[in-house]
Amino acid sequence: MQQFIKNIIIIILKVIVFFIHKNIIRAILFVITNVTTQYIIKQLAQCGKNPRIMFPITSHGLEYISIGNNFNACSRLRLEAYSKPLDGFNIPELIICNNVSINYDCHIGCVNKILIGNNVLIASKVLIIDHFHGKTTIESLKLPPNLRKITSKGPVIIEDNVWIGEGVAIMPNVRIGKNTIIGANAVVTKDIPANSIVGGNPARIIKSV
Repeated sequence: MQQFIKNIIIIILKVIVFFIHKNIIRAILFVITNVTTQYIIKQLAQCGKNPRIMFPITSHGLEYISIGNNFNACSRLRLEAYSKPLDGFNIPELIICNNVSINYDCHIGCVNKILIGNNVLIASKVLIIDHFHGKTTIESLKLPPNLRKITSKGPVIIEDNVWIGEGVAIMPNVRIGKNTIIGANAVVTKDIPANSIVGGNPARIIKSV
């Protein structure tokens, strides 16, 4: 009987420790997320209400980046705007509008202009860039990739209500119309009209609604 009671007490203690441990971890993560968020938003050109940015994040040129209301970013986001890769001094513009959610391991790189509209949902491991390392000329290809001159063919515009699937790559000089769904691992190299479902490499329209 005594052993039975001891076993019950041990089980109860284990349950209590489990929940306390779980709550401690949650509390630590909550504090880290809030510290990260405050650290980032103080450096932004503009930031709306209720941002949430999880640690860790890699950033550059936050003074050229604006974020709207209810921005949510998961861990390991690379958010970068560079002011000097193009000819002379350029002023990049990276604008993220309201209610944008970005999942884990995404990279957004801007030297020209990137606009992400309202209510855009971005899955994990997505790449959005408005530039390349060098041109496809023989002179450029003879150089090591890291020495090739950064070039931008044009801005990236993602309109409202777009859903970007896992592993998608969005290339420079592209406009994605509102309400579009981009399937996993698609590579977007051309404009996509509104209300489209696309997929593939290069991305093509599967269905227009």
